[in-house]
Amino acid sequence: MTEKLQHKYALSRQGAIDMIKACISVTITNIVLMMSAGILYMLIKDLLNDSLSKDRVPFYVAGSIIILFAVAITNFIQYNATFLTTYRESGVRRTTIAEKLRKLPLSYFGKKNIADLTTNIMGDCAMIETASSHWIPELIGAVASVSLVGISLFFFFDWRMVLASFWVIPVAFIIIITCSGAEKRAVRKNQAVKLAMADGIQECLESIRDLRANNAQDRYMEELDGKIKNVEKLALFTELKMAVYVNSAAIILKFGIGTTAVVGGILFAAGEIDLLTFFMFLMLVSRLYDPMEITLQNFAAIIATGIQCERLDEVLSHEIQTGSEELKNEGYDIEFDHVNFKYADDTDVLKDISFTAKQGQVTALIGPSGGGKTTISRLAARFWDVNGGRITLGGEDISKIDPETLLSRYSIVFQDVTLFNNSVMENIRIGKSGASDEEVMEAARLANCEEFVNLLPEKYNTSIGENGSELSGGERQRISIARAFLKDAPVILLDEATASLDAENETAIQEALTRLIKNKTVLIIAHRMRTIANADLIVVLKDGIVAEQGSPAFLSEFDSIYSRMTKQQMISQDWKM
Repeated sequence: MTEKLQHKYALSRQGAIDMIKACISVTITNIVLMMSAGILYMLIKDLLNDSLSKDRVPFYVAGSIIILFAVAITNFIQYNATFLTTYRESGVRRTTIAEKLRKLPLSYFGKKNIADLTTNIMGDCAMIETASSHWIPELIGAVASVSLVGISLFFFFDWRMVLASFWVIPVAFIIIITCSGAEKRAVRKNQAVKLAMADGIQECLESIRDLRANNAQDRYMEELDGKIKNVEKLALFTELKMAVYVNSAAIILKFGIGTTAVVGGILFAAGEIDLLTFFMFLMLVSRLYDPMEITLQNFAAIIATGIQCERLDEVLSHEIQTGSEELKNEGYDIEFDHVNFKYADDTDVLKDISFTAKQGQVTALIGPSGGGKTTISRLAARFWDVNGGRITLGGEDISKIDPETLLSRYSIVFQDVTLFNNSVMENIRIGKSGASDEEVMEAARLANCEEFVNLLPEKYNTSIGENGSELSGGERQRISIARAFLKDAPVILLDEATASLDAENETAIQEALTRLIKNKTVLIIAHRMRTIANADLIVVLKDGIVAEQGSPAFLSEFDSIYSRMTKQQMISQDWKM
């Protein structure tokens, strides 16, 4: 039961146990509330039979007081069991998801967009929080308590009156259950158009300069407006569809009042039940069906919440990369040994890749776009695991190393730098947690950052804006290199670190990189041949295979892909308008 609840509603083990306790507490509270009707029934019966003696009065007084205290105590327990534990579990769920995301393969984030993950952490968690605190315990508690009351009445009163009063409840639930498939499909569609809208809004904010530069904002906003209207239309359609089922079930409930009155009238006229029993059942159905309508609405909402639960469970159940936290490598040579790799769509990306990036040397990956260069660098850092062959670091298979332990030995400088809306100092300090200000400034000096930092209003304490919006591309790249200096890892991965920079910035960054890569294992991806003219080994990739490999001098001796790329770039440099 506990494990099923964990997967069904994306709960922790303690959260699943707390949900069971919440359902039990609501059931007990409902039963205690119904006990007052029992006391009232007995009192009216004594009054009608003129058998209310003085020695019975203390019984009713004491019973009323006991029930009053029981209601107060059970409500207090219910509040703690449903609300406080749910809010605690909601915090645990968000923390668990964040921890799980931290341990997932980095390739996972390439398949998910930011809007989807944000919805997972915020929107889906909030929806399940409401379901866990309000809908699920109330539904289970109502069904359980009504079932117990129905069974009790069946044994102590006329079974025909019980059937006349309760037959509508299972029928109403069956109506809601029959719509569950249609509701889930509608919710999935609703979720899809909401994500499309969120993606559109985010894309618009990120690309507003390009849209304005190309006079495309009106056309884009028209498309975005269409996405927003789709959300509105589908939301109305979904609500209307559910209203049809829920209102139909509510109408069925009202039939119970009629059948109770008809059957009760017939039995009373025949003398098979007394007036008090007839009155009690009429009072029961008048009080029972209104709360049951709310319960039916909760049931429909729980069915819809199943989609959010599935989305969260997909994250929480996703396979994580594991491995030893203790490295036993000998040196830091990176060896690709007959490596094969394909993405989830089963398309071959790399086929039988073999080469060695030696410690103390620069190994360059070049070749036409789509050849697999970036994939190789990601595999070397275990962003993905290979489908065949193996990759070793100092002789140790990286698939057997914990990803965080492995990445602690890597410094990675991407072409697209990610910066945070914080100071220059804190953005560089990300390279080494707890680094002193002096260490940060020394790393900045080695990365040629001082040149522009000293011109900033508050120097190292200057806030650089969202994703470094206050800095130029070259300045942002130098901060990224400063992080790598600060981390001082034995393995350096450079992915097009100077591809989109002007000549002045490129020269400054190349000087910084020359200092950074000294005596380390360096794997560099480059399109500019001059960037890797002094590389020790060049690996030429084409269509997912190693087409050529060797030193620049060796590959220049014949009509190789490398020599042709070098000649083409020399020709392009001489091109004039």
